[in-house]
Amino acid sequence: MKIVSLLPADTYTVVNKSIITEDDKKNIISLYEPIIGPVAVCLYFTLLRDISLLDVISKDYTHHHLMTMMKSSLEIIRLARESLEGVGLIKTYFKEGETNSYVYELYSPLSPKEFLASPIFNITLYNNIGKTEYELIKAEYELPKIDLKDYSDISKELNTTYKSSSNYEPILAKEKKSLGIKLQGNIDFDLILSSIPKGLVKQNILTKKTKELIEQLSFIYDLDTLKMIELLRMVITDDGTLDKEELRKNARKYYQYNNSGKLPTLIYRTQPEYLKSPEGDSSALGKIIYMFENTSPYDFLRIKNKGAKPTVHDLKIIEYLIIDLGLNQAVVNVLIDYVLKKNNNKLKQAYVETIASQWKRCNIETAKEAMELAKKENKKIIKKIENKTNKKVSSLEPVWFNEEISKEEISDDELSEVEELLKDFR
Repeated sequence: MKIVSLLPADTYTVVNKSIITEDDKKNIISLYEPIIGPVAVCLYFTLLRDISLLDVISKDYTHHHLMTMMKSSLEIIRLARESLEGVGLIKTYFKEGETNSYVYELYSPLSPKEFLASPIFNITLYNNIGKTEYELIKAEYELPKIDLKDYSDISKELNTTYKSSSNYEPILAKEKKSLGIKLQGNIDFDLILSSIPKGLVKQNILTKKTKELIEQLSFIYDLDTLKMIELLRMVITDDGTLDKEELRKNARKYYQYNNSGKLPTLIYRTQPEYLKSPEGDSSALGKIIYMFENTSPYDFLRIKNKGAKPTVHDLKIIEYLIIDLGLNQAVVNVLIDYVLKKNNNKLKQAYVETIASQWKRCNIETAKEAMELAKKENKKIIKKIENKTNKKVSSLEPVWFNEEISKEEISDDELSEVEELLKDFR
């Protein structure tokens, strides 16, 4: 995917691809805002405002207009836009020129029924607002149950109430459109089909809707194809179909069993693109920074653990750093690498929190910023110890502390450590 810079002078046009009702606006606030946050919701409504009630397309605006209306930086607006793209409320098109231009297509939110039936949205909403608020929202959208067993349906059909008149040409009217969630597929459906005996299931068992559900469950519960096959076999019914509700329950139970009863949350997998370094730095330092920026903290810990899954204790620390403190993933990776090196390969909660809190207060957002601050603070600590003891301190430090690592003139031992750090990432 093309990575582009966003400038205040870049223009944009808004296109309304759907019928967006007052109920839709309420649903965005009730259902989507706890997931994507208020800034993303504000951006959606600001773009909607750029289209008058009767128009389908807005006039051209600059992104400076958005910055002024939202009192936000371009970086915040970009992240908000990506959040809207991720949940299917907006689609973005880009054209390069003397002044770059964008087209933002707006789509309706999912209906409450579709939203609450989505395993990704449903679970994430529950995690973000808690059981009490979730039950209140769910009750708000539930239909009242009326016992009709003693009633008869006496409703008239159309052809008994009206008769046809003169024919007119049909009007091509705008319709309600929702994008839903778009995921990069990681499930091998051919392997699923080949692993289930042909006589056990119906021929067209993997419909488009079923595949979407399987992809969503695999994403939110971190399931690979083999684990999904195991779960699917457990929910095949007597008539050769899949019990989708049982599949949801079993996927949820499997995740909770392996995560101390907790349910998953949605977080960015890797560093946001605009905070990454330009590609092309082939030095040892450049390769390490690339790894920090393009590896999720979960996978980075797995690499440090020689392929073993991170422990529940370590995952709780990662969740605290990302969810509670809001540190970017590359920064978390630098912090993990630094702490493990300085603390005999142990992630101690108190030690991690002390450093992380300082980095958050210093507004550290990139791997480079985190690495520079770690070096600076480490020098202060060593100098303070040396002043107290009047002795030279020998300290274990990450390989990227070496100032020469950005050049080719590094020692064989340092080069070996860099290669060891990178080999599992390749």
